[in-house]
Amino acid sequence: MAHPFLAALGVRHPIVLAPLGGGPSTPELVAAVSGAGGLGLHGASYQTPEQLRATIARIRALTDRPFGVNLFAGGHPGVVSAEPGPMLELLGGIHARLGIPPPATPTLAPDPFPEQLEVVLETRPPVFSFTFGMPSTEALAALRARGIRTLGTATTAGEARMLAAAGVDAVLAQGAQAGGHRGTFAVPFQAAMLPTLELVREIAELVRGLPIVAAGGLMDGRDVLAALQAGAEAAALGTAFLACPESGASQVHKRALTAAGADRTVITRAFSGRPARALENAFTRELAAREAAILPYPLQNALTRPMRTAAAGQGDADHLSLWAGTGVARIRALPAAALVQCLVEELAAARAVAR
Repeated sequence: MAHPFLAALGVRHPIVLAPLGGGPSTPELVAAVSGAGGLGLHGASYQTPEQLRATIARIRALTDRPFGVNLFAGGHPGVVSAEPGPMLELLGGIHARLGIPPPATPTLAPDPFPEQLEVVLETRPPVFSFTFGMPSTEALAALRARGIRTLGTATTAGEARMLAAAGVDAVLAQGAQAGGHRGTFAVPFQAAMLPTLELVREIAELVRGLPIVAAGGLMDGRDVLAALQAGAEAAALGTAFLACPESGASQVHKRALTAAGADRTVITRAFSGRPARALENAFTRELAAREAAILPYPLQNALTRPMRTAAAGQGDADHLSLWAGTGVARIRALPAAALVQCLVEELAAARAVAR
């Protein structure tokens, strides 16, 4: 098997469940992917330490196969200066239509990463993946000392070089087509919008020997083969798993994904204050004309959370963050294990044609 990172873990197939931060990531989804021979990564960045500890225990109760935990290892500002008035006014009308209390000025909560990392070090999942930045040298050393393999997110070859120099075991190359938040941390995000396969080739050429997991717009076995041919040892799929029954995505989100007949995704800061790819809806269109009103991350994220929660409960797709990658039109609402098997079979068929 030409997959050194995965082979060392005992993972059979070059299929990785990309971390789905927030509600979509569930122990059942992670365990199903890992149990089917892939590597499930749990998006844990919004969990409290207690929730994370319980989630890891639940994954272990569901599968004895390797899995990973993903956290935001950066992107949290120490101090934020912002004028919330325009955004509070804009959201006020939306809250009234949704029948929820008026929005309140958000406060900057402490960075949750240090306490979350302590849980990772304590519980020792086989893999720790991270995005939005890099853990400290001391944190990476502590992870290595506990036998936890590390997978850092890069959106440019320069970021991959930084991760390699820090001693990560592998890099997740997040291409421009990826759904959800951009993991860019060393350059402006506009300078890090490389297509997935181009990014993989560039990292493979400039950072030789570093195992690469490709991510961004990958939806079927042919896409997986293209990523492997470009120089990756595995493909990470996120959007492809969002419609699975094990996914915790809201029903309105799942319906919007399966109804998307074409790529109508946009990069937007509307929901969190940080660039992310989602299906276009009324809120992204309204905020595209009001960019100056958007608060910095994580204040915007905190401020829009009540709106998003209410919208999910009321079936309102126009005020929900419908995270999705560019391949969303090819999504399949299969059980996660069946989707992994389908990907493996498609990969084998694509390889046979390529020979």
